[in-house]
Amino acid sequence: MEKEAKARIRINRLLQRAGWRFFDDENGPANIALEVNVKIKKNEIDQWGDDFEKTADGFVDYLLLDTKGFPCAVLEAKSETTDPLAGKEQARKYAKSLNVRFIILSNGNLHYFWDLKQGSPSIITELPSQESLGQYRTFKPNPENLVKERVEADYIAITQYPHA
Repeated sequence: MEKEAKARIRINRLLQRAGWRFFDDENGPANIALEVNVKIKKNEIDQWGDDFEKTADGFVDYLLLDTKGFPCAVLEAKSETTDPLAGKEQARKYAKSLNVRFIILSNGNLHYFWDLKQGSPSIITELPSQESLGQYRTFKPNPENLVKERVEADYIAITQYPHA
């Protein structure tokens, strides 16, 4: 079996464990779309080089949908032997073309979560659920609280162990 196929089997299981559905069932409608075609500009494909087929279209490996059926995350799958970060720019282009904020990069063994509004991808040990992505999207920090926060010599110890 090909290494990318093995990675996809693992990813499928991880998605299901996180509550994502490939098919409609008693828990609700399917919230994963596979191999969704997206339009990518020719000059963007040319920038990818020889590692990507030269077409005007691309295919998202997994498109995760929110509770209303709208795209909320792109999951780019790579083979087990490929670092998931190798798909970073490809996934970014897909996410931007679909107006999606979240990206998951995975090879079935190693996974990264990337919020395009918050910086670089970070390693995760489990794939996020539909609910957690929804909470992440609606979280709005209060800048007033940040301004009022007192930072003294013991700040890190207090924030890490507030009841000590």
